[in-house]
Amino acid sequence: MGFLQGELTAGDSYTPSALFDSLPFRGLQLASDDNMLPDSMKGFAPTIHGIARSNAQVTIRQNGYIINQRYVPPGAFTINDLYPTAASGDLTVEVKESDGSINRYNVPYSAVPILQREGRLKYAATVAEYRGDSSQKEKVKFSQATLIWGLAHGFTLYGGTQLSSKYHALAIGSGANLGDWGAVSLDVTQAASTLADNSTHQGQSLRFLYAKSLAQTGTHLQLMGYRYSTSGFYTLDDTAWKQMSGYDDDDRTDNDKSRPEWADYYNLYYTRRGKVQLDINQQLGGLGSLFITGSQQSYWRTDEKDSLLQVGYSDTLAGIAWSISYNNNKSSGDAKRDQIFALNISVPLSQWLQHDDEVTRHHNVYATFSTSTDKQHNVTQNAGLNGTLLDENNLSYNIQQSYQNHGIGESGAASLEYDGAKGNANIGYNVSDNGDYQQVNYGLSGGLVAHAHGLTLSQPLGNTNILIAAPGAANVGVVDQPGIHTDARGYAVVPYATTYRQNRMALDINAMADDVDIDDAVTRVVPTEGALVLARFKARVGARALLTLNHNGKPVPFGATVTVNDRHAEAIVDEAGELYLSGLSAQGVLHVRWGDLPDQQCVAHYHLSSSRQILSRQHAECH
Repeated sequence: MGFLQGELTAGDSYTPSALFDSLPFRGLQLASDDNMLPDSMKGFAPTIHGIARSNAQVTIRQNGYIINQRYVPPGAFTINDLYPTAASGDLTVEVKESDGSINRYNVPYSAVPILQREGRLKYAATVAEYRGDSSQKEKVKFSQATLIWGLAHGFTLYGGTQLSSKYHALAIGSGANLGDWGAVSLDVTQAASTLADNSTHQGQSLRFLYAKSLAQTGTHLQLMGYRYSTSGFYTLDDTAWKQMSGYDDDDRTDNDKSRPEWADYYNLYYTRRGKVQLDINQQLGGLGSLFITGSQQSYWRTDEKDSLLQVGYSDTLAGIAWSISYNNNKSSGDAKRDQIFALNISVPLSQWLQHDDEVTRHHNVYATFSTSTDKQHNVTQNAGLNGTLLDENNLSYNIQQSYQNHGIGESGAASLEYDGAKGNANIGYNVSDNGDYQQVNYGLSGGLVAHAHGLTLSQPLGNTNILIAAPGAANVGVVDQPGIHTDARGYAVVPYATTYRQNRMALDINAMADDVDIDDAVTRVVPTEGALVLARFKARVGARALLTLNHNGKPVPFGATVTVNDRHAEAIVDEAGELYLSGLSAQGVLHVRWGDLPDQQCVAHYHLSSSRQILSRQHAECH
């Protein structure tokens, strides 16, 4: 819906509001699509920092749903490639160690102060059924509407409402660009709620957000925020619980003892009170960079708090990257406070290794070392080697060896991941020194696209994808798309296209077969959200020939046009009567024309030899 600069969604999705917590729903939604805006006006995604004691699985949830999951080696890790989202709501990070223990903490995530350019109107309207992440929640029918309006002089007004049979909320606020003083927003939400015990509550929540960048010092105060809620303030999600307190244990099995009970406990009597959060990044010129992330959430009727403090410093010296980090977090209900200090070093061995050819010169090889310790003096040391192989660097490997004190001993891990034209594959193996713990993880992933010309296998699909169509050009690589090649018919799929932007698609002409030519190996497409857009290439399949044409004993005139077998114009003759043709059959007829008169046209026959030459040379007489 381009004239509305918005997207109509029917089915399962999330409410894209910066005023209320994002809600999963099943229904209808019409909302502004930021992908239609210039890049400077699009949103951001948070960066996740953490420390793993072993080869660990990191799971990131938002509003109960998994949005990212991956394996990380021991030591400090940074996840900075989450897909941008307009949804607010804290991110829950779970680090599951190789022994099954879980470290869990929340990373605050809210949109930066809500500013829009003058005249910009951002909207969202939803009529749906709340699709909760737990069987302990009811499927509540609700409606939601929000509006954000950019005014003159850097001001923005915004407001919204949420309505259901048990919940009524109204929010209103304003943001302002203060120039050298940064950007700020302030809003208040009034809510009336009916809970699982049929008790009714009235409450308010006040939120303040601030952001500021100091170019002179390299300081970026990405977000500073404070929210205060009265004891009677609840969210729509709170009213969906079937009981006032209990355990949300949908994910827990009878044999799963690694996930602590406090992680699943909820109690509606303990409502949120005050929350403060801070996120600072400091560039130190040629001396590296420093980050500080912190937050604290307090609750009514209890002294329990959620707190998080992360501090890190990183730098690069002669190509060697190193970092130190400190992580301190405590969750309400958990008796212990988790504190970890870590050191990470990464050495790019490929800079110093001998390379015999151009291919190996672009292979990445890194030697890594990390060590971490917590307040119980548990020390983990890890050494590893990782890199990429194959012509397109689409085979990655990772080998790790770890040591832990206090009798835990050594452990090892190895993994391979291959990104191919018809899908991806991965396999990994973890083992402890005494063999008590062994784990094999493996997976296959890919996509299947049905189109007018058949079926095409691919790497895992995104929401928006590009179908490469070069009929006849088999096994041709796509530039800057590792592992992606056309199939035997000349088709391939490039996933995760950028919507409402030019996507440059180029075929690797250096890797084409000798009997294939592409008229133009580069094209650009602009897909809409959720589309499968066609990037078409014209391939000429057949022999290549350099022909010299004579007419009445002289070269055919310069500029004469030549068509092959009555097809469209194929080539133009040069001053020596020569022309280059591709996609030729073994024999054929050339129609030559340099004017409209009968004596300005002629026909030539060619017969190419059966030998498989890359380029055939031949003279032909034109009559």
